[in-house]
Amino acid sequence: MPQVVRSRIAVLHGAHPAAPLPRSFRSLADRAAVEVLHRAARVLVASLPVLTDRLVEALYEQEPGYRAAIDSDRAEVWQEVHHSLRHNVGSLIQPKEFRDAAHRTSRWIGEIRAEQGVPLDAVLHAFRMGGAMVWQDLVDETARRDPDDVRLLVHVAADVWNFVDEHCGIVADAYRQAERRLSWRRENQQRLMVAALLDGTARIADVCEAAAMLGLPEQGRYAVLAVASAPGGPQQQGLARPPLNLPAALSGAAPDEGPHAAPGGQTRLGGPSHAAPGGQTPPDGPPHAAPSPEPGGRPHSAPSTAPLWHTGPDTAFAILRLTGGPGDPGDPDELHAIAAALDAPAGTRAGIGSAVDGLAALGEARRLAETALRACPAAGGTVLLDEHLPDALVVSSPALGSALADRVLGPLDRLDPSDRDVILETLTAWLDADGSAQRAGARLYCHRNTVLNRLRRFEQLTGRCLTRPRDAVEVSLALAARRLLVG
Repeated sequence: MPQVVRSRIAVLHGAHPAAPLPRSFRSLADRAAVEVLHRAARVLVASLPVLTDRLVEALYEQEPGYRAAIDSDRAEVWQEVHHSLRHNVGSLIQPKEFRDAAHRTSRWIGEIRAEQGVPLDAVLHAFRMGGAMVWQDLVDETARRDPDDVRLLVHVAADVWNFVDEHCGIVADAYRQAERRLSWRRENQQRLMVAALLDGTARIADVCEAAAMLGLPEQGRYAVLAVASAPGGPQQQGLARPPLNLPAALSGAAPDEGPHAAPGGQTRLGGPSHAAPGGQTPPDGPPHAAPSPEPGGRPHSAPSTAPLWHTGPDTAFAILRLTGGPGDPGDPDELHAIAAALDAPAGTRAGIGSAVDGLAALGEARRLAETALRACPAAGGTVLLDEHLPDALVVSSPALGSALADRVLGPLDRLDPSDRDVILETLTAWLDADGSAQRAGARLYCHRNTVLNRLRRFEQLTGRCLTRPRDAVEVSLALAARRLLVG
């Protein structure tokens, strides 16, 4: 009896049950109890179909998690229960012969129920219901045959329930391993799908499936946010995205704060990415539990407006779902509000592209976001493409932009660098002040006449006339090219 108690305690603390003492060392009472147990178990084996029927019916009535599975395919559930009972009851009679098969069956049940999305609590409850039903039938059969033998079952009760606990642990472990594999597979599918959408390589036939997988409307309005560290600046480990402070319409859990949370660094797909760019997460990670799949194992995501992230080697992209849809332009100031609310660490560059219609256009949205990112100042900042279109023109054709800068501003390069920089700074301030020498002087802490003298010197050196619209446009673009492309 002390050995039985120690075995029970070990199971409760997660250890495997201690091996039973050799038969020669067991008490006569224990030996008689084992004989009573075997005799009753053989009767149960002979009536397994009836026992299976009763357990399946009890599961249907008492365990809601199993009802959908039973309604869907009662015969399949019946075979699963019968298979488990046959090996488990057989283990009571011939432990060595049935032990491995019983373990395999329990592991298989844990894996298949995880794939079907049956809650783990329901699966464990089913095993305990089966254990209770088997034990009660053992007691009833012993009482029917010889009521005096019932007291002998006390000697093996702990062993029987240790067996039930052991298999509950096997089922739970197999279930969690399968759940992690499913989560890993689902997140990699999402990561690959988001990457294909952003690359513009997703097939039109796959867009509907992508919408269902990501929980996004196929015909919604979207924009893409691109984020990168400043060139030459400190690189953040795993890159990432800035802490976001978005309008309420776009608020949601950050990708690594919950499931998918979103890709690759997604979501809802996870942090900067559950799988590093070009790599994959091992099947045992990530550590958190993902949302259960639909029956049959099909992944799904609940609709959400939280940004959906995808992290590349140097740039992180966020898919932003906007208001509006087909025939509805949405809020024209929405992107401006997002750019204003974006809170990024110092040295981080962020570019927000123009809005596009439909998931199929996300490839174009990503290219627009990358253009906006290239228009960001080297020291960092946020650029909304729609508000910096002249800069976008320059960075979209770097060779032509550099040629324009050399043609318009090249004569200034013959000056002393400090002298040249003063003229360029004055010219930039004057343009930013809408051609007001007074306001430009206030910005530069100099007299308006000083501003005008510097502008006249620029005109003399370059042959440009700042009052001529064409020249003013070329000078403005040349300054943008010098600022964005040089270095």
